Amino acid sequence: QNDVAVGTSKANSAIVHAGFDAPVGSLKAELNVKGSEMMAELTEMLGVKYQNNGSLVIGFNDDDINHIRELYARGVKNGVKDLEIIGKERLKELEPNVSDDAVGALYAPTGAIVCPYELTVALIGNAMDNGVQLMRNFEVEKIDAVDGGYQVCALNGQTVKGKYVVNCAGLFSDKIAKMVGDNSFTITPRRGEYVLLDKECGKIVSHTIFRTPTKMGKGILVTPTVDGNTLLGPTSENINDKCDSSTTADGLATAINGAKGSVKNIPLNKCITSFCGLRSVGSTGDFIINNPTGNFINVAGIESPGLSSAPAIAIKVVYMLAELGLKLDVNPEFNGVRQAMHAFKDADIDKKNAMIKKDKSYGKIICRCEGVTEGEILNAIRTNPKPVDLDGVKRRTRAQMGRCQGGFCTPYIMKLLAKEQGVDLTEVTKKGGKSQIVISRLKGGDK
Repeated sequence: QNDVAVGTSKANSAIVHAGFDAPVGSLKAELNVKGSEMMAELTEMLGVKYQNNGSLVIGFNDDDINHIRELYARGVKNGVKDLEIIGKERLKELEPNVSDDAVGALYAPTGAIVCPYELTVALIGNAMDNGVQLMRNFEVEKIDAVDGGYQVCALNGQTVKGKYVVNCAGLFSDKIAKMVGDNSFTITPRRGEYVLLDKECGKIVSHTIFRTPTKMGKGILVTPTVDGNTLLGPTSENINDKCDSSTTADGLATAINGAKGSVKNIPLNKCITSFCGLRSVGSTGDFIINNPTGNFINVAGIESPGLSSAPAIAIKVVYMLAELGLKLDVNPEFNGVRQAMHAFKDADIDKKNAMIKKDKSYGKIICRCEGVTEGEILNAIRTNPKPVDLDGVKRRTRAQMGRCQGGFCTPYIMKLLAKEQGVDLTEVTKKGGKSQIVISRLKGGDK
């Protein structure tokens, strides 16, 4: 792809799950709880928004409450802290807008929310600042065993040699595994459609509201986002096409109706966008983290709670690499701290004025909906991993994410991208490939 965080990492529920849902003894259970406990410190170091808002699994009848008791017992065994089963009165105190038909809930105070694409961008950017090389638009064609390691070959002719390969290719991780002779699993894409409401609706709920889960997932949720919006969804539908992230009328209706069943007074006329994410569902029923051959490691089938588990998954893979012989030396120059991408927006008025005095571009608003300045956009374009398209700027700055969805600010951002990259406006794309905004010049030459 043309950028990082363009797959499941940008289109998921953004929930840091407490860890009560995964089966006892599974990798999901172990890594969910560990990863969740690591997330607050990690996001603080990387300057990524994180909010420990807690979660509620609500029930509507005796069967639901029995299921909630099972989740409670499972969560206790998994090591989740401070779980509590609450009745209707306590539920209403916590969430006044929850459905009047709800009779109780499982309350998990350790549940949280984060911005998944900001976290991905920050992790990659911090790695690059510490010496890692990122190669984009590198579609893997084959992997050859050479010199005790591997040569990874791309369709565009580029190659990379390394002693170790970590396969974390999401929806296509089964295809990558087959390139080294591992046919032990398959990945099925599971469509999840979402509806996003305007920031004006950000106070409908304060906790993440779940229904009792099914075999297809955790169901339709209603949750605040770290940026102040409200998110409804996702649906859950297995499909065949690993590239089909289109939304459907039926899917969005399912997301809306499911949300309305959990929370009342949802102002659906405040919807500003909808989107679809594809989850990587592995054939084993659990995370697939193994060493099938040589110095090749699979990190596959990382569906929910994948985001919550990610920090702990990384630690596990590091130890696996060490067992395979990778020498782990401490880098005394490593810096794990990164400036927040929203440092200007979150600053007080005195700090903002000081930044504007130093750089006037911070005093020029480009995205009116989100209040994003030219200085913030230029800083993002110049910071690892540097965005090269409109969606890349959006994920880093939130410019184009407001009510008008880029209707006003897109031309200005295009000009900044073109100037910074030294390209013509016709070469600026929405998301790489053939997604040009301006196809050609009609008149006026270079004017």
